[in-house]
Amino acid sequence: MPLPESINLPITSVDKLKAEVFSSLSVTEMKMIAKRLRRHIISTIGKAGSGHPGGSLSAVEIVTALYFRILRHKPQDPQWSDRDRFILSKGHAAPLLYATLAECGYFPVDELPTLRQLDSRLQGHTDRTVTPGVEMSAGALGQGLSFAIGIALAGRLNSQNYRVYVLLGDGECDEGQVWEGAMSAAHFKLDNLVAIVDNNRQQIDGWNRDVMNLDPFNKKWQAFGWHVTEVDGHDLTQLTQAFNRAKLIKKQPTVIIAHTIKGKGVSFMENNPDFHGKAPTATEVEIALKELK
Repeated sequence: MPLPESINLPITSVDKLKAEVFSSLSVTEMKMIAKRLRRHIISTIGKAGSGHPGGSLSAVEIVTALYFRILRHKPQDPQWSDRDRFILSKGHAAPLLYATLAECGYFPVDELPTLRQLDSRLQGHTDRTVTPGVEMSAGALGQGLSFAIGIALAGRLNSQNYRVYVLLGDGECDEGQVWEGAMSAAHFKLDNLVAIVDNNRQQIDGWNRDVMNLDPFNKKWQAFGWHVTEVDGHDLTQLTQAFNRAKLIKKQPTVIIAHTIKGKGVSFMENNPDFHGKAPTATEVEIALKELK
């Protein structure tokens, strides 16, 4: 299927596309989309005056690879029963998910500047009851994996072949519920479930190694019975290959540990814990957008 002309231009939305077109995008085209998502994140958080830029920016390529290459989904039919499910467990990265959903066509890009405003459909943490394309209402960390396990089990019981993807923060893995979920997923041999850890090595209070050291991180997941893959979380080729390999794994869930940089793409935000939950000033927004031209 030929790509619409708009994909090759500095577009603001791909809302007229059918979902099956996304899988034909090249890595170069996905890189363009990723940069546009970063611009949305900076602009919307800056306008709102609050939000979480660091962890939104670090996961851009992960979510880009999923929505524009891997997931089966239909923006024109958000409740399509056979859709793959994406669960944003690290719900404070909502600006990234909103930007992605808008670029896919779930709602107009023009709605993005309403982030965190009263009566907006785009609240600080995701709300599945108001925002098209959102699968889980988020807020408290550590719950997304359990939620995803429930959806994966439901798919098996209903004889549906959809897959479930859940994005966790590495700092979120301090939560005991994550490891309870990890045990359950392995016990039930949920090979339709993929967890992705945005391993940017930071959380709200600083570096993980100082707050709660997670190492050896990969061996922990292996010990809990998961198939483990590690990738450069900003390399779209590595990500798409890892997602495709996960489809071949049988009788155990897969976790992809994506090594990322918090604040990726904006020089003064990269590896800077201050921007975990701090909005850029108007001057900083201008500087960041220039860097993301």
